[in-house]
Amino acid sequence: MGADFHEVRFPLDVALRGSGGPGRMTEIVTLASGREHRNSRWADSRRRYDAGLGIRTLDALHAVLAFFEERRGRLYGFRYRDRVDARSGPPSRPVAATDQAIGTGDGATRSFQLAKTYGSGPLPYRRTIAKPVAESVTVAVAGLALPPAGFACDGTTGRVTLAAAPPAGAMVTAGFLFDVPVRFDTDDLTVDLSAFTAGEIPKVPLVEIVP
Repeated sequence: MGADFHEVRFPLDVALRGSGGPGRMTEIVTLASGREHRNSRWADSRRRYDAGLGIRTLDALHAVLAFFEERRGRLYGFRYRDRVDARSGPPSRPVAATDQAIGTGDGATRSFQLAKTYGSGPLPYRRTIAKPVAESVTVAVAGLALPPAGFACDGTTGRVTLAAAPPAGAMVTAGFLFDVPVRFDTDDLTVDLSAFTAGEIPKVPLVEIVP
């Protein structure tokens, strides 16, 4: 994402009270027979959020305004913590090095991209994880966790590099926390202070940046 992305996280206390989730673009054509032809326009889902629900105090509002100004509105992307989907496994379970398969050893390859797979049926969805929390990443080869010195993770890309290439056929897995790369989806934040003090929540729309 380069220079148009800032490796900073949106205020966490606000993000954890926000709303949103994944969306897709599906074209549906209904034939005269009543049958449908459905086609997915996007290979990957795209998440949208409204962080305004998390703004409960004037201090929080001030922090969001400052963050918005520093990002120059829609100009620069940043990290956002999705309260529902921010780890390699279920929210109720600690991160484990065997959570997600990220590759299979061939005796030579040492670099693997972090990813998260959704579903276990006929058509699981594999999502690239480009913004992990680097210090949270754990890696295992053939089910055995590697020591911290056994791998390195680039927190800006999600690439994991092992100190030694896994043997051919060995499953490489990983556990991690992660953020979603997003940007503001508006260049105008309108705040009516009288409405805010009366309980009205300002809109703070965010949209995922596809890696």
